[in-house]
Amino acid sequence: MNLPLASLYAIAYVCIVAVLDDSRIRIGPRVRALREAMDLSLRDLAERSGVSAPMLSQVERGETSPTLQIASRIAAGLELRLSQLLRLDEAGTVTIVRAGERRRGGSPRAGHRVEVLTAPLPGQRAELSRHLLAPGAQTGGPGDPPMHEAGSREIAVVDEGTVVLDIDGERHELATGDCVTFDADLPHHFENPGPGEAALLAVVSAGLRRS
Repeated sequence: MNLPLASLYAIAYVCIVAVLDDSRIRIGPRVRALREAMDLSLRDLAERSGVSAPMLSQVERGETSPTLQIASRIAAGLELRLSQLLRLDEAGTVTIVRAGERRRGGSPRAGHRVEVLTAPLPGQRAELSRHLLAPGAQTGGPGDPPMHEAGSREIAVVDEGTVVLDIDGERHELATGDCVTFDADLPHHFENPGPGEAALLAVVSAGLRRS
């Protein structure tokens, strides 16, 4: 049976309202966690969303359940869809990516292979990847991910071998076990100067504001 579009919208509305009413306690901590992850104050989020700071504070503490309109504004202020804020797009609270399910890319012919270990969940602001570099190879070639968005930060740890981080014209040599944190929106790449294969793990946090 095919339902009219208006009926489908009505059903979706009722479902979202039910989620808002049922998950008041869970929404507050999630709003606060997302706000703090973006380095936003209550006043900052109020300006971005059009929802007053006192109202946001009440929502975060679980003292009030936001209306659908207010929840939509909060989601927009956090650069999310309402369904993402309410986790309606997610199948559950735990997501596992098996070793054989990793997304793979890079430039194997050029000696760079990359595996994305995290699942592509809606609203996720961080990604973990593993990079394998043959001797003389480097990241940043054809088939590699594009430059990260403004405000992104990257943390990388060398799992095997030696790599050199070339960032904005400066070079930093990293040995096995070394960890580096840097602004990922600057021109950069990793290269392997050693005689053996090198491996590194990298976490990119997208669009985090700098203090």
